[in-house]
Amino acid sequence: MSGKDFVEKDYYKVLGVPKDATATEIKKTYRKLAREFHPDANKGDAKAEERFKDISEAYDVLSDEKRRKEYDEARSLFANGGFRAGGPGTGNYSFDFGDLFSGTQGGSGGIGDVFGGLFNRGGRQAQPRRGADVETEVTLSFEEAVDGATVPLRMTSQAPCRVCNGTGAKSGTTPRVCPTCVGAGTVSRGQGAFALSEPCKDCKGRGMIVDDPCTDCHGSGRASSARTMQVRIPAGVQDAQRIRLKGKGAQGERGGQPGDLYVTVHVDAHPVFGRKGDNLTVTVPVTFPEAALGGTIEVPTLGGPSVKLKLPPGSANGLTMRARGKGATRKDGTRGDLLVTVEVVVPQHVTGDALSALEQYREATASDDPRAALFRAAKGA
Repeated sequence: MSGKDFVEKDYYKVLGVPKDATATEIKKTYRKLAREFHPDANKGDAKAEERFKDISEAYDVLSDEKRRKEYDEARSLFANGGFRAGGPGTGNYSFDFGDLFSGTQGGSGGIGDVFGGLFNRGGRQAQPRRGADVETEVTLSFEEAVDGATVPLRMTSQAPCRVCNGTGAKSGTTPRVCPTCVGAGTVSRGQGAFALSEPCKDCKGRGMIVDDPCTDCHGSGRASSARTMQVRIPAGVQDAQRIRLKGKGAQGERGGQPGDLYVTVHVDAHPVFGRKGDNLTVTVPVTFPEAALGGTIEVPTLGGPSVKLKLPPGSANGLTMRARGKGATRKDGTRGDLLVTVEVVVPQHVTGDALSALEQYREATASDDPRAALFRAAKGA
């Protein structure tokens, strides 16, 4: 966002909300407008696309409490005539907008502090730099994914060089302040009445220049660092789920906050149990007499004692029953259910008394045609 946009755009008007609108009201209005003007819903409509960009830009500022406060203060400053430009003899203080935003007027910070959060501008001291985010992967057993686990993760990331302590300079020497940006790490480039900030090319944004670089990091001040840390994977994690661990990424520079660690979880399959959300699944074979006459069947559970379920008479193949509280652990500590699917087993070979009994059963049920209803429906009867 440029300084001109900041001065001229009324983000409250863009969203159509009052200046005292709550965060909830702003979010609700933004979602409604975003759905209405989203490019996917207005293909080929350049005006809708531009409107969507303005809405997103306004929400980006007003949804952040700190940035909204800075925006309100700056708007109020201009609205009250706190800064007026004039020529000789007008009695007004003459200034250049480039000085205003770069904070060079009178050697002070100008209003750079007010705009700092919006324009990402620094003063005469290089700003802290947040550490990079780090991504890694871990493979869990089915049981670990269901109940949660603490696993060791070995990660390699960038950290301050131990030889030069992050200065980038050879032992016994120190970096010097960059004469181009005077240690700011950024320089101002004029564009009309405004000045735009960009990283200093001479020091590559560091604010310091190393004349005699460290032989270990070659002047970068950074080096690869390997570390092992214990990470808690929450219970109920799903296969391919991505978990964010705040502040566990690479270390920052110049006192900056560390980055985040993103862990992609892979879950091994189980030979018996499956998973549907917070519920576990299992298929249990039953005999034809059990399915026809009903009875009590024993069902295994994951990591616990088996449970007994009542199988109703006339149970069809594929019937699903529920064992409550025997599933995966939820975020609130409760457990899902175990979904038990019945699979009627047909014997491959029948001999002796069993064969005689089945033949008698077939004769006794010869008048019961299970396909009769099917044919009646096919004929439209």
